[in-house]
Amino acid sequence: MISITIRQAVLADLDVLAGLFDGYRQFYGQASDGVAARNFLQSRFEHGQSVVLLAESQGQAVGFTQLYPSFSSVSMARVFVLNDLFVAPTTRRLGVGEALLKAASDHARQLGAVRLSLTTDVQNLPAQALYESMGWARDQKYHAYHLALGCT
Repeated sequence: MISITIRQAVLADLDVLAGLFDGYRQFYGQASDGVAARNFLQSRFEHGQSVVLLAESQGQAVGFTQLYPSFSSVSMARVFVLNDLFVAPTTRRLGVGEALLKAASDHARQLGAVRLSLTTDVQNLPAQALYESMGWARDQKYHAYHLALGCT
C-alpha cells in the first residue's frame, strides 16, 4: 500500500488528467491522442458534465475516476455512472483503485445518490474482482443494450 490522497479535480489539473485519460483510452484499445483527450476533458469541465476524482501519491497523479450524473426514473432519484476508472500501471495493485471507488461512492452518497453504476470489459478480471470485493454486484436482473449510431 502507498499513501494516497483523493480530491476532486479542477481545471488546473487538466494537463495531468489528459495524460491519464489518454492512457485509459489506450488500455481500451484506442490510439493515443493527447490533444483530443485534453479537449474532451476540458469540455466536460466547462459544461459541468462530470466529476473527476484524482488520486495522488507523493505529489504525483496516479489515477482518476470520472462520474457522470444521471437520474433513475423508477427510483425518482439521482444516480451516477462511474464511466472511467484508471490507475497508472506503476501503481496498480497498491490500493489506488480501491481508494478511488471509495471516494466515488462517498461523493455520490453526499449528493443523495441512490446508486453508482459501471460497466467494464468482460475480460477485465482484475477490475471485476476489485469491484466485487468492495460490494459491487453484477446485474442479474437487466441486460444492457447499445445502439451504435455511427458517430465518432
